[in-house]
Amino acid sequence: MTISDWADQNRRLSSEASAEPGQWRTSRAEYQRGIMEAVSDAATETVVIMSSSQVGKTEVVNNCVGYHIDQDPAPIMVVMPTERDAETWSKDRFSPMARDTPCLQDKIANPKSRDGNNKILHKRFPGGHLTIVGANAPSGLASRPIRLLLCDEVDRYPFSAGAEGDPVNLAKKRTVTFWNRKIVLVSTPTNKGASRIEAAFEESDQRRFWVPCPECGHEQILTWGQVKWDKDGNGGHRPETARYHCAECDAPWKDETRWAAISKGRWIADAPFNGTAGFHLNEIYSPWVRLEAMAKAFLSARAGGDETMKTFINTSLGETWMESGEAPDWQRLQGLKEDWSAGTVPAGGLFLTAGVDVQKDRIEVDVWAWGKGLQSWLIDHIVIDGGPGEQACWQKLTDLLGRTWAHASGTPMTIARLAIDTGYETAAVYAWARQVGFGQVAPIKGLEGFNRASPVMGPTFVDATIAGKRLRRGARLWTIATSTFKAETYRFLRLDPPEVTSTADGERFPTGFLHLPGWVDAEWLKQLTAEQLVTVKNKRGFAKLEWQKLRERNEALDCRVYARAAAWILGADRWSDARWEELAAQFVVADAKGTTSAGSPQLARKAQVRRVARSTYMG
Repeated sequence: MTISDWADQNRRLSSEASAEPGQWRTSRAEYQRGIMEAVSDAATETVVIMSSSQVGKTEVVNNCVGYHIDQDPAPIMVVMPTERDAETWSKDRFSPMARDTPCLQDKIANPKSRDGNNKILHKRFPGGHLTIVGANAPSGLASRPIRLLLCDEVDRYPFSAGAEGDPVNLAKKRTVTFWNRKIVLVSTPTNKGASRIEAAFEESDQRRFWVPCPECGHEQILTWGQVKWDKDGNGGHRPETARYHCAECDAPWKDETRWAAISKGRWIADAPFNGTAGFHLNEIYSPWVRLEAMAKAFLSARAGGDETMKTFINTSLGETWMESGEAPDWQRLQGLKEDWSAGTVPAGGLFLTAGVDVQKDRIEVDVWAWGKGLQSWLIDHIVIDGGPGEQACWQKLTDLLGRTWAHASGTPMTIARLAIDTGYETAAVYAWARQVGFGQVAPIKGLEGFNRASPVMGPTFVDATIAGKRLRRGARLWTIATSTFKAETYRFLRLDPPEVTSTADGERFPTGFLHLPGWVDAEWLKQLTAEQLVTVKNKRGFAKLEWQKLRERNEALDCRVYARAAAWILGADRWSDARWEELAAQFVVADAKGTTSAGSPQLARKAQVRRVARSTYMG
């Protein structure tokens, strides 16, 4: 009896754990049969499932556990990303299955009994036991020998289980004493080059589910590129018309036709079998998902930017996300430079930020203007000679806070927020920031890794009294995920300008377009494109994404990242359209008659004499 046969005969789906409670039917999602048969196959040692959500992969894991408890007792371990996830799976998934599947009821002790055979994370049955652990608990992973190892959502596992190393490898060591061991790895993928499930799938025979066309019979892998929908007369999308088109004859499949075709599909391997069976699935195969819902999710993800699109790629298409870290060609940027007067702000710029990089013998500053849709313009590049050890150098930086740049409307603008790196001469940076105040200055510290949900965190107080009490007027530090802003900058640099840049209603550039002035030189462009995102392996053999320099100097890129962080701190990423329109209304460019009208917006305030209050703190 295979696992699928056992499930069809015995498995009962519980109402609190399934949208379709009652008798299990493998034919409901025919692709699951091949996966469960691979787990049952004695010649297969490892099964890898790289898939989207909503395809029933967790229920496959549940069937494997139930089958072995009933038909082939053995020591079983289920590994979840965290101990909390382990408890949730035990309570919400396993316990209802054990309660509602008749053949399992007598094999698992009553949870209300006091004999200790049915705990939340450890359950005994005749001939074996089930241990449920979190990947973040090294003691649980290394506790006992295991014959059947089931690892769910492996891409969400921590980098290391304490100091023991990779949790998947640690769990695999528990199976070495069994000649008939079985290892099942399941997950939706994450970032390309750093995905455990992708690496495991590439070492497998890479099976994909081929589906015959109901019209022409042509077998094909279902891909997102073949999903199409109509538009209305105004160009608006109509996701309710979404359907799948045959790659051969272009015949449209409605949802019911697609589901019927999938029931006749089969698994075909792309690589030789070496003891590891790999399976890849996306949400198009799911009998519980309509293409209308996928189309709506895609349109929402595309409008939401990288973070939401990454979620769609990972959880709906079951594919890894490629970070946009390839360095753009600086020579291409040379040809995209635009002409506007040096030191002036074009009409689209609505507020200014500055990024400051502190070096041993100089301080470099780039001033950027920002507009709606996070379009940006490089306004000024300033090099202050002398270094952080000279007071005159800091005085020039202070003077820069009161300097003005003329907007195209004639309104003078000052820097709304200046972000300065604290990585070099940290104490000197804090001292200067305390002196000028934190209303206009944000000391920052860069952290490795991607965090699009919250790429800027803080501020945290880094000054305290001897007793450890935070000082209200002490230094405040912001931490930023530099990798996120570097990838975003390179993505913006790859955008193409519109074919016609001047229309009756103004210039139309894509969201995030990065405008470069004609006065910027080749050296600055080379610094802006000085890094590359590469995949490297650490000493334990685990891959991760890392930014590496292509050339020594990269100050332009660093200053851009800091200025972008300053815009985030101001809240520009979270402003509503009404907020942007309110800000834009305060800048009126001269009309054909030469008349102008300009307000004094908060973020572009007029020049004023700076009042510096000297604190007695620090003497």
